[in-house]
Amino acid sequence: MSYQLTTAKVWDGTAWADAVGGGTQVQALVIAGGGGGGTGLAGGGGAGGYISTVDGETSGGGVSATSSFFKPGTYPIVVGGGGAGGTGAYASATAGLNGSASAFGSIIAAGGGGGGSHSDNNKGIDGGSGGGRAQSASTPGQGQFGQGFAGGDGASSPNTGGGGGGAGEAGNTDGVGYGGDGVSSSITGSAVVRGGGGGGAINDSTALPGGDGGGGDGEASSGTNATNGSTNTGGGGGGAYTNDSAGQGGSGVVIFGVPIGTSVSFSGGVTQTSSTVGDNTVYTVTATSTTSETVTIG
Repeated sequence: MSYQLTTAKVWDGTAWADAVGGGTQVQALVIAGGGGGGTGLAGGGGAGGYISTVDGETSGGGVSATSSFFKPGTYPIVVGGGGAGGTGAYASATAGLNGSASAFGSIIAAGGGGGGSHSDNNKGIDGGSGGGRAQSASTPGQGQFGQGFAGGDGASSPNTGGGGGGAGEAGNTDGVGYGGDGVSSSITGSAVVRGGGGGGAINDSTALPGGDGGGGDGEASSGTNATNGSTNTGGGGGGAYTNDSAGQGGSGVVIFGVPIGTSVSFSGGVTQTSSTVGDNTVYTVTATSTTSETVTIG
């Protein structure tokens, strides 16, 4: 924390705010929508960008979290949707689409990268966490600093797509084609892991798992379909083996806590619940109907 002693102001991460009666300490967890998996021995989708300001916890990409101060006012709040999975057989296979960004004030998490496809040079797409690449040689998608990790490489024995990157580790960390694990947060009062990458597709009978924290499983050649990333975790979708549709990325979430008694109100298109956790009222926003929704604090 930084102070201006002569003018009684505190740095809120963007500007100097009044230190006395001019700001509310807010701890927040902002997760974007996960990327969709690709098709054609494809890569899994990357997890949505994961940004935490909860004291003592870790943000995506292994960055230490620091709580923020919000001056009284109205701020944008957006929950990003998951990216669609790719479609089509090998020659016409498509990469997964990136998830959509989530926002809380000036905190903006980038959507997860889509998984690479067989026909799209096999490259995973960059995002909050990067999508895994398809089986043939190319590169996985990269994650954004402080939000997530890169996707994983594919392999040729057996033919395997790379796992999508997670908020807590890169794709393939636990094995080729495995989705990267997410990060645990106790902002809601109990530890929950979110932000897992999607598993890659494999030419084998056993599907490759998505990362802990909502990552979807990849498709196996035995006919086990790719699965979607879990809702409100930012999990990446699983990659598809042939012409089956790949898994869709999971939607994101915005969770924030303010001291009990702090005035908080939302615009009409916000879906949210609240609970008491210690000395804070914690709001969990699971959906916003447009990208123009707001929250007023103080």
